[in-house]
Amino acid sequence: MIQLWCLGSHMRTTIFSTKPYDRQFLETSRKDAIELHFVEAHLSPETARLAEGSEAVCAFVNDDLGESVLRQLANLGVRLVALRCAGFNNVDLVTAKSLGLSVARVPAYSPHSVAEHTMAIVLTLNRKTHRAHNRVREGNFALDGLMGFDLNGKTFGIVGTGKIGEVLSKIVHGFGCELLGHDIAPSPSCEALGMAYVSREEIFARSDILSLNCPLTPETHHMIRKETLSLLKPGVMLINTGRGAVIDTRAAIRGLKNGRIGSLGLDVYEEEADLFFEDLSGHVLRDDVFARLLTFPNVLITGHQAFFTEEALGNIADTTIANIDAFRCTGVPVHAVSVERLAGKP
Repeated sequence: MIQLWCLGSHMRTTIFSTKPYDRQFLETSRKDAIELHFVEAHLSPETARLAEGSEAVCAFVNDDLGESVLRQLANLGVRLVALRCAGFNNVDLVTAKSLGLSVARVPAYSPHSVAEHTMAIVLTLNRKTHRAHNRVREGNFALDGLMGFDLNGKTFGIVGTGKIGEVLSKIVHGFGCELLGHDIAPSPSCEALGMAYVSREEIFARSDILSLNCPLTPETHHMIRKETLSLLKPGVMLINTGRGAVIDTRAAIRGLKNGRIGSLGLDVYEEEADLFFEDLSGHVLRDDVFARLLTFPNVLITGHQAFFTEEALGNIADTTIANIDAFRCTGVPVHAVSVERLAGKP
């Protein structure tokens, strides 16, 4: 954890979308000069007022940091938005800059956590261990419908070969897969493993398994959509542990129905804000598109849990506190996000 020495005053921070594990890890990492105020509510135009009296807010992936919310926060005296996640697609960076609000993030908390979860989804979908587990518990030991395939020799495509993509490449290489990559900045470590960097069209056409590990930008929004479905290799296993809106869900359903997508694994969903991180087991799901996804036996969905390891949560808390403390001392967070980052592409 980064250590800073300064004589700055105390800094109050309101933590939105708080879960018990957020409180546990942030309190452990907290410095004496930083006062943390935890609220369970998501940050939205209706809840922004809860940040009154704070100079900083800490937000998560599904919090609303659009123009309306940012203007309210600025009017309340907030000067820092500290994201406890890597992505910043939910932040209106142009408005933040115009209001003089600093934005910080956690660029790398544990690439292993996401990469390993990605592989867990691949293995579960392929060998259908989730279905086998339920069968055995019911005394059904039949193997019909549980057949998978050897990963060895299959072509595994990775869109986005940053830190997570690099770790995933090493894991996949260990299974004996042929590696394809697509990124505007090829990774030397991936190339050393034998990864061939190809165009988006080629990685779609050749991949038996296609993993989307890219950030959400204007260029990657709905990368998988009606117009690009036909480019995918028939029967492809499609995995998304990046950002939900990289896939047009309605198009994915169309691909599942016509067999273009052989199986689909998701840890993120484009309309997840009203679903994920909440216990809705006693409620009727109002999202008809999501409910439709759940009817397919070849679809596996986890609720944005790829990051959820002890190591990752500890790193997220440490970096978040470091960002707040650096801003308190110098006016500049350690991992600042500027409007220029909007130009980034995978």
